[in-house]
Amino acid sequence: MTTIQEPARETEVLTRCDVLVVGGGSAGSAAAIAAAREGARVVLAERYGSLGGLATGGLIALLLTLDDGLGRPVIGGLCEEVTRRMREKGGAFHPPAEEWGDEDPEKIDTYRKWGLVWGGANARHRVRYSVAYDPEVMRLVLNEMVTDAGVDLIYHLWGADALIEDGRLAGVAFQSKAGRQAILADVVIDATGDGDVFASAGCAFAHETVHPWLWFRVGGVLELERVLAEGAPFFRTPNAGQVLFPWGSVASLGRKIDATDPRDLTFAEIECRKLVMQEFEKLKSSRPELADAHICNIATQLGITESRRLEGRYVLDIGDRGKPFEDSIAITGHWTKYGAVYAIPYRSLQAREFPNLLAAGRNISVDHRTHNATKEIPPSMTTGQAAGTAAALAVSTGEDLASIDVAKLRERLRQAGGIVDYPFESAPC
Repeated sequence: MTTIQEPARETEVLTRCDVLVVGGGSAGSAAAIAAAREGARVVLAERYGSLGGLATGGLIALLLTLDDGLGRPVIGGLCEEVTRRMREKGGAFHPPAEEWGDEDPEKIDTYRKWGLVWGGANARHRVRYSVAYDPEVMRLVLNEMVTDAGVDLIYHLWGADALIEDGRLAGVAFQSKAGRQAILADVVIDATGDGDVFASAGCAFAHETVHPWLWFRVGGVLELERVLAEGAPFFRTPNAGQVLFPWGSVASLGRKIDATDPRDLTFAEIECRKLVMQEFEKLKSSRPELADAHICNIATQLGITESRRLEGRYVLDIGDRGKPFEDSIAITGHWTKYGAVYAIPYRSLQAREFPNLLAAGRNISVDHRTHNATKEIPPSMTTGQAAGTAAALAVSTGEDLASIDVAKLRERLRQAGGIVDYPFESAPC
């Protein structure tokens, strides 16, 4: 490897805060809102120009899922609040509560057309509490919630390096059009999705390669109900006449990519967009109902499901399915499995190496198989809410993250509408 020696330099401090959240996706937004509502001075730094991450820029406009697959809700708190706010603005749709867990085939078929029912061919399907929404409405709702909470939101900052002093994270150095600047904080939350902060800090992590996708939306579809009944490869949306194409193409790239490698990402951006256009043209030529259809928009962010995962104080694995934890800060179901639930321990958010660093979202400390349950938007929002609440508690007491009163953390999450224990007397098998 060829290297170049750079001279030492001083870095301007852009601002100081109690809690720095890096990454404004669903997890980072929730973390920032939660910490600010607890009274902390919060900076939320996002590399793009809007909040939501894959939930908005990636057009993955489905909340899968807020229940356990058997009709019992397991996700509350900020995710439920976002859902309610979007619904009030006419930008979200989900089955009514009285139908959650229903096994009526007609209802299941109805909600499958919205992208709200998943699972293998042999699954005993039920109606789930999943949500289809308009990504633009989610952007609006997240903007309102973040600004109303008093978060100092800064767009177009790319987290470049963790800044370490005396065994703690002093903050993060960012790169932008303004140059290199630092944000200093008492607690740092890595909500980048790819673990950019904890990787830069030298924390232990696991790393996966994935097939990337590029979702897109199409308008001008004629006879939508009939086309959906015939099994068209798209979903209804809250917007009349508009449909969502998940993944973007039935064909995937010929190889997996490393989502932390710029060359792999460049390859994927070009090839996925090519596949989207090929898929759209093929559908237009094969289905008369799409002859005059048009692409509304293609996701601006690749659908990356996994890259780095923290190896934290506890690695949640598939053997923990249904297991209770005294430090549980969230419960999640599984979007393709009915009755499969996990309690997420607070320790799975904590880095081993630094006393003031947390992870939130899809890069928390879980194994590869369990990650399929914890990576989705609803559990990402719950771990973000827990991380933000924990960070604010640590700041208010002057304690390290591992030393805060977990019972108090769990109670604060409950008071904020969160579900931190299984919603049944004993965990399922």
